[in-house]
Amino acid sequence: MKPVTHFLKYYLLQTLCYCLLTLNALAQKTHTPLDLNLDFEQVNKGIPLNWSLSLNNKYESKIDSINVKQGKYSISIKHKEGSGGFGLFSLTIPLSYPGKKITLSGYMKTENVEDGFAGLMLRLDPQVAFDNMNKKSIKGTTDWTKYEITLDLDPEKTTATTIGGILVGKGKVWMDNLTVQIDGKNISTLTPILKKTYPAESDHEFDSTSKIIPFALDKNKTKDLQDLGLIWGFLKYYHPQIAAGNHNWDYALFRILPQVIASPSQQIRDQILTTWIKSLGDFEIDSLLTSAGTEDIKIVPDLDWIQTSGFSQNLQKELLRVKKAKRKGDHFYISQNPTVGNPVIKNENPYRNISMTDVGYRILSLYRYWNLIQYYFPYKNLIDQDWKEVLHDYIPKMIAADDVQAYTLTTLQLIGNIHDTHANISGNSVLNNFKGTRYAPLEITFIENKAVITGFHDQQKGVQTGLKIGDVLTTINGIAVDQIIRAKLKYYPASNYSTQLRDIANDLLRTNDTLVQIGYLQDHKIANQTIKTYSTDEINIYKKYQLKDVSIRMISPEIAYINNGKLNRTSLPQVIEQLKNTKGMIIDCRNYPSDIPMIYEFAKYLLPKATSFTKFTAGSLTTPGEFTFINDIYVGIKNDDYYKGKIMILVNETTQSASEFYAMAYSIHPNAQVVGSTTAGADGNTSSFFLPGGINTAFSGVGVYYPNKTETQRVGIKIDIESAPTIKGVKAGKDEVLEKALYLLKQ
Repeated sequence: MKPVTHFLKYYLLQTLCYCLLTLNALAQKTHTPLDLNLDFEQVNKGIPLNWSLSLNNKYESKIDSINVKQGKYSISIKHKEGSGGFGLFSLTIPLSYPGKKITLSGYMKTENVEDGFAGLMLRLDPQVAFDNMNKKSIKGTTDWTKYEITLDLDPEKTTATTIGGILVGKGKVWMDNLTVQIDGKNISTLTPILKKTYPAESDHEFDSTSKIIPFALDKNKTKDLQDLGLIWGFLKYYHPQIAAGNHNWDYALFRILPQVIASPSQQIRDQILTTWIKSLGDFEIDSLLTSAGTEDIKIVPDLDWIQTSGFSQNLQKELLRVKKAKRKGDHFYISQNPTVGNPVIKNENPYRNISMTDVGYRILSLYRYWNLIQYYFPYKNLIDQDWKEVLHDYIPKMIAADDVQAYTLTTLQLIGNIHDTHANISGNSVLNNFKGTRYAPLEITFIENKAVITGFHDQQKGVQTGLKIGDVLTTINGIAVDQIIRAKLKYYPASNYSTQLRDIANDLLRTNDTLVQIGYLQDHKIANQTIKTYSTDEINIYKKYQLKDVSIRMISPEIAYINNGKLNRTSLPQVIEQLKNTKGMIIDCRNYPSDIPMIYEFAKYLLPKATSFTKFTAGSLTTPGEFTFINDIYVGIKNDDYYKGKIMILVNETTQSASEFYAMAYSIHPNAQVVGSTTAGADGNTSSFFLPGGINTAFSGVGVYYPNKTETQRVGIKIDIESAPTIKGVKAGKDEVLEKALYLLKQ
């Protein structure tokens, strides 16, 4: 389970543009002035015309005719009950406009907003830019106030613009009189860029079914399907005609698949595949095809299979010819983030309405996922098993997974093979129902390899169970906890075992039953108890991530404690002022940062000079499967008045992604030490995409290394002083990692 702020950001960034209403009428070849209903005056059945609501049962949204800024109506979002979650209203314009800056402005009024924030929302898709005003942290009760968000435009990469408003946490927000401007001009008066259309977009033959009839699988057919998966994915990313969008490559699979299945021999199969490749269209050979310098290459493309799989000479010849094709770097199905280099996966239909009893779409799902990892996962070299063997092993598994739950769980296990904490399935109702929708009110953490009670989701309900902080769970419904862990591991993808345990702990007492029987060790005695479970409307399972704290507090006049999860650029000047007379500080990275760019500003004060702290690798559109080291990342500036005291950086399994990035940057201070235990081992920007059946997943899209090219993925960041909680310490209410850091500072 991710911290709630991280989860919200992840959920919004990855799924928002797919679940909102799109103004299809706007996407015409000829442009007519837009009527976006930004003042909410046009209403149909209680909802502003053209707008969409995304609410769960904890929130409600209404048109309000009393609390208005201008005109007859405003729109409101109100938290009703329960904890966690958010409500939003939104509108998507499926167009791109020329210009440099886009600004969304509007009026907001709030009432008792807490445990979150209210904000306007502006997003440029796909993954071009995003802001929901979370950094402004608008809370409490405020009168009508004008706010605005401005983002840099990238017209060539933008396919749609989403605008709206959001309420996270409790309270109520009203919004009214929105405007959207590009370089100071109202968007409704501007002419959009007419996007190029592609032949792949006009192919609709298999929109409702793959037409693949269930078939018997034997050893030979499994090998045929493995070979087809290799070839299909290679062509997808290497063939210029596919890159140009001249073929719907999903549907091309459904056309060739029956022929491969029906092939009576490999000889005939190879003839069919050779003819198929030739039919895709011609291309130019790159006579100057080169690769990066050897010292810069981290991973070379895995293409030896072309000549070692026993293919006919003619099939090998065609595949090798495609390998030598001239690729321009523009691709219908994939691009790269211009700033960081992680893959931006595009034009992959999520097929939400397809029944996953369709075996063709399950095969497509396996091929889509496997080949994205094959060519664009920067840590493919760290996968334990030969990735081609994984493809072979999952063909019978995916074909056998003939209902939506079996398909979802098989996909989850497939994802687990890449050992990446960023890689999971998010926002999936099938998976949520499988794991359970009810929770015991007990917070669990694995300490000394034991499942230990470390808190309560709800204090009153937790105390009523009779369990105490420090008690050790031994059985659940009569099954030993160790046995439960072994059964659950395959459903909890992560970079390392510590992070798997972190996530299993959150779900250990998750169920669909109203009662759960537990055995536990309390005060050296074995006890048993039947306890109630609750829905997320009744208890706040994110409570431990929402604890209120300040950016800095003084442990003593000479030692400061900094909560990295609360530190932001707004509070930074005051924090720096308080640090001036200290001899040491503790920076707690056992959380997730709320202000990602803040590290670059803070480092200007902390460090004596600009210093490299990490090195990235990125993939290639012209040589798919190749990953090369790119520029080092630096923080700090020349500063003779830098911080001279000691710095202790606290980390554990909750230190993930941006938090690991921060810890790496802090650790280059001349007097810094990292104290704690294994981190989540998943750093860098993520790349998200959908699989058939609407499965939303992602993976780490860039490789993150120390400047000397030492790995961080799976192993986590370097620990200077190992320290972890103990059961005895938990019972005593101690933070032993913090105490260890204090001890070291005082030496």
